[in-house]
Amino acid sequence: MAKIIGIGNALVDVIVNVPDDSILSSFAFPKGGMTMIEVETKRNLHEAISEMKQVQVTGGSTSNTMHGIAHLGGEVGFVGKVGMDKMGRFFEEDMGRSGIQPHLIHAEGLDTGVATTLMSGDAERTFATYLGAASTMTAQELDAEVFKGYDYVHVEGYLIFNHDLILHVCQMAKQAGLTISMDMASFNLVEEHRDFVAMLLKDYVDIIFANEDEARAFACKEGEEALDVLSQYCRVAVVKMGGRGSVAQIDGQRLWTGTNGCKPVDTNGAGDAYAAGFLYGLMNQLPAEKIMRLAASVGDEAVATVGAKLSENQWNKIKKEHLLS
Repeated sequence: MAKIIGIGNALVDVIVNVPDDSILSSFAFPKGGMTMIEVETKRNLHEAISEMKQVQVTGGSTSNTMHGIAHLGGEVGFVGKVGMDKMGRFFEEDMGRSGIQPHLIHAEGLDTGVATTLMSGDAERTFATYLGAASTMTAQELDAEVFKGYDYVHVEGYLIFNHDLILHVCQMAKQAGLTISMDMASFNLVEEHRDFVAMLLKDYVDIIFANEDEARAFACKEGEEALDVLSQYCRVAVVKMGGRGSVAQIDGQRLWTGTNGCKPVDTNGAGDAYAAGFLYGLMNQLPAEKIMRLAASVGDEAVATVGAKLSENQWNKIKKEHLLS
């Protein structure tokens, strides 16, 4: 069986139900928005919510995708950077519990990155993100040994802002003979770094995932026309279109799949989950139509779930439906 390693931001997701908006007001967080915060604000926030009911899980886009592949039965590793603190230990231990081989860099004097979700009574979500150690990973901290024994690498698009790091990763992976997958992650990043992204796709990336906004930012076209452009760069290209499904080109074959039409509960992590199903199917050489159906099923379960992680029952349901051992 093929093995995959992911490289991305190592974050811990903390999801907490807040009784009212007083926490948001005291920290000047705009309700429903996302605020990047520094370490002191993060520490003060976590002190303020310490008595509130909360859920703590490993997070980060690529980490979520690797988690999904592992739960489908794939052999998985993950590279990221954490602090030498309680959250860093939790991240590493949770990876192990999920069947993921952690290849973590440990930063002295930095806290592990944390993405805090404040859930209001009206179901509105407000995000406060501290990247911490995750954002300090450098090209010099990685060497080719990490790719030994792996066949695929999935690279987090949020690393695009660090040209040296993502280029180093792609060069090492290509030299090691790995198939390279990347998620575009953010239309803002694509707009700001379009020429660099085009170079990565042309010279290194084999599999590219984009949502409609990211595809439009890169191709200046919509839907299937955007896919036409992406397919000129990568042998496998996917455009995710939310509730309208997704369209992909796999080695010259054009495919489309819809969704199950369920009402979305939480779209957080749905794209990561979709990528997990798609990559698992590719790694195991499933027929293209089955790859698309599996990816859609995992994505559908994700949008029907609060948070970015599915339950064991959901994974078992997916595996049973798609006859995965």
